[in-house]
Amino acid sequence: MADYTSPVTTAFELQRQTIEQSQEALVRSLDAQRRMGEAVLDGVEASQAAQARAVEQSRDGIHRTLDALEESVPGLEGQFDEVRAALDDQFDLLVENHEEAVETFSEEYERNAERFEAVEEDYLEALDEQVQFLIEAHEDIESLSVEAVEDAADQVEELQDRLDEMEEQAEEVQSQVREVQEKAASAIEA
Repeated sequence: MADYTSPVTTAFELQRQTIEQSQEALVRSLDAQRRMGEAVLDGVEASQAAQARAVEQSRDGIHRTLDALEESVPGLEGQFDEVRAALDDQFDLLVENHEEAVETFSEEYERNAERFEAVEEDYLEALDEQVQFLIEAHEDIESLSVEAVEDAADQVEELQDRLDEMEEQAEEVQSQVREVQEKAASAIEA
């Protein structure tokens, strides 16, 4: 008996692999989004550290400039103490505001990341359930299809067997007809 079910089972297997690969791609995509968000947060934190160093370097540069002025111009010693204090206050305020902004951003990011993670977890759980349901239904359809193909193949074989029998009977009848024709021809000639 010929195997008519092989192409059917292969097609169904390919469809299931496509479904599973699509699910895996979605999971990888969500994971990539999460990693990208974490990279952004890391970048913000690294930027904050770099900006804090830049602010301190600017503060030091201005202080060195004021020191150089006081040293180079007689009579200016102590003249920039108020300016230094005001600059330090402004730099401290700038650093504090920047730290608060980064902290607020980080906290909001973490809060949103936790919410997203909870939603993502529920979504992936529901997706897993749906994919499992789909694959089970797909396997049921495959079983029915294979059964239908096998039944059709059996019917074709039965039909072929009947046709073979009919052909044998037709050949037998034809042989008998020839025999009768030959006997009739012999009887007419005699």
